Amino acid sequence: MVPAASPYEFNDEEPAGRWSRSRGARGPRRWPRILLVAIVLPLLLGAGVAAVLGRPVAFEAIRRLTVRKFPDVKWIGAAELTRWLKDPGRPQPVVLDARTADEFAVSHLAGAVRIDPYRPLLRALRGVPKDTAIVVYCSVGYRSARVAHWLEGQGYTRVYNLEGSLFQWANEERPVFRKNWPVNEVHPYDPTWGLLLEARYRIDAPPVQKRSAAP
Repeated sequence: MVPAASPYEFNDEEPAGRWSRSRGARGPRRWPRILLVAIVLPLLLGAGVAAVLGRPVAFEAIRRLTVRKFPDVKWIGAAELTRWLKDPGRPQPVVLDARTADEFAVSHLAGAVRIDPYRPLLRALRGVPKDTAIVVYCSVGYRSARVAHWLEGQGYTRVYNLEGSLFQWANEERPVFRKNWPVNEVHPYDPTWGLLLEARYRIDAPPVQKRSAAP
């Protein structure tokens, strides 16, 4: 049984808002082909680059392609976020984890709140003023960029996407937690994208059901 569509649900096959207008302008038959060539294949190739040229090159390729898709989204690096989180004199950001519940259960950033990357709801930000700083992350930065873009459309003015997201964060030996306990495990999303995560952090887990072009 297929669940009823949510007004907040979005995916690469049926983009909403201005993406829908773009689809209408180009024609419904051309859109899947354009999406495949412009987004899906380059991102998948970006993951494969990790085995050939190294993870830094792959992360940079994915970041550039994500910026092209979501040019309005602001970014923050792992080093800058680490300094921010350690600064008691600076108001702390809300940290949102835009991954599935299974991924979040393995590990996440300290204090992170999960937001569904495919059906985002404002419940995670209930009572949070629209000018509060928000940092969103996922596995490599694509799903979180989509959520950041959506949040900006809801009126939040200080939303940042974490560069490299959780994979790069862990690769740089920054702490991740399961509940309140530090761990050295990260969900790899699937065997292909898991190549971007250093082997010592990868767990053996069923792949995430693909509902977008990248993790």
